[in-house]
Amino acid sequence: MKLFFRHSGAGKPVIILHGLFGISDNWVTFGRRLSEQYSVYIPDLRNHGQSPRSQVFDFPSLENDLLELIEEQGLHDIYLIGHSLGGKTAMVFTLHNPSIVKKLVVVDISLRKSPPNSEHQQLLSAMMAVDFSMARSRSDVDKQLQQHVGSLKLRQFLLKNIYWRDKYSLDWRLNLSAINENLLSVFEGINIEGTYPGPALFVRGALSDYILDSDFDGLKMKFPGAELKSIANAAHWVHADAPGEFYDVVKTFLDH
Repeated sequence: MKLFFRHSGAGKPVIILHGLFGISDNWVTFGRRLSEQYSVYIPDLRNHGQSPRSQVFDFPSLENDLLELIEEQGLHDIYLIGHSLGGKTAMVFTLHNPSIVKKLVVVDISLRKSPPNSEHQQLLSAMMAVDFSMARSRSDVDKQLQQHVGSLKLRQFLLKNIYWRDKYSLDWRLNLSAINENLLSVFEGINIEGTYPGPALFVRGALSDYILDSDFDGLKMKFPGAELKSIANAAHWVHADAPGEFYDVVKTFLDH
């Protein structure tokens, strides 16, 4: 599948994979700063943003999409960054293709199965409940989301996925049906053969429980070069909660 992607800068290649319900635009500010020194690619994952839709939505397909992008752009020795679902995809890809990845950055996700009844399921249910026949503006959609999502920051995150389908009607860019049908599979743990001996940075929000202290031994078995950094006052969306500190941590890792 040919993914839509944004590209800026020149130099060593960096690919950034957004998380579930994310979009490449979420990472543009971060990517623009990196592009002063690196060649930065930020794709929309399948069923997200401007990339094509498919009822197939699992790690093999996400991994294959990434490989197709890398091959089409003629990239090698890439620096791969992934958040949440993008982080899991990055780990799967790296374990299967260790010679392609020079450095790996995984943001607030581990190898283990994610807990059920997660925030992601609540957000998905909230989006699926939106009645677009009653929405004439983004603020109308926001009012509907408020019934299920109290956080303004999270609602703003979701509203980035709204677009004008035609002159009169709004819709989600996300393929919600495919994501809903496959949600449990993308929350499954990763248990595949192989290790990645290269440098790997795991960044977690101190207010998040997606990477626990008890997870790190398992991560070190698959990624023996791994190091773990915690960012205070940040939850799951680390890059949005503490953008300055997050950038400094990742940039230092990439530069050395």
